Amino acid sequence: MKKLFLIIGAPGSGKTTDAEMIAARNSELIAHYSTGDLLRAEVASESERGKIIDSFISKGLIVPIEIAVDTITSAIKASSADIILFDGYPRSFEQMNELDLFLQKDTSISLISIIEVVVSEKVARERVLGRARGADDDEKVFNNRMKVYTDPLEVIQNFYETKGLLHKINGERTIDAIVDEMEIYIKTKI
Repeated sequence: MKKLFLIIGAPGSGKTTDAEMIAARNSELIAHYSTGDLLRAEVASESERGKIIDSFISKGLIVPIEIAVDTITSAIKASSADIILFDGYPRSFEQMNELDLFLQKDTSISLISIIEVVVSEKVARERVLGRARGADDDEKVFNNRMKVYTDPLEVIQNFYETKGLLHKINGERTIDAIVDEMEIYIKTKI
């Protein structure tokens, strides 16, 4: 059975970097996937699906649920690792609900925890606009991405808190402190 850890956080919270570092330190045991990276790779392939995804990502909007869930579950099942860190998902009540329904039916994947990397909007803004990787890192798109993240956040937090699965980590410290804490937490759960 695959053990799944979902890692959420605002744009610029460092969730992808944190998960990458933990997976690199434990490559024989843990694999990391980023929803954003998987979707951007599909866009780069210039497939029809990639064009559809791009029409949402380029505006800072959420990709349709069916595409996101299929992308995530396919990556998890194809992984050779039994412990999966998946960042950037869920981003809406609908995505959370769809994944929950999928996991109830498919017993080959078990959701162990959802880890929220908590940063203020000010810190997130400084990080995203400071890195400016592409078209999705300008002020207008950042504002939209932040709204897309924060609007459903309370519902997502409450859902996973009720299930005893939500764990918050302060994302405004040094990267080593954040990664060390997250790695220790994950290892206590496996």
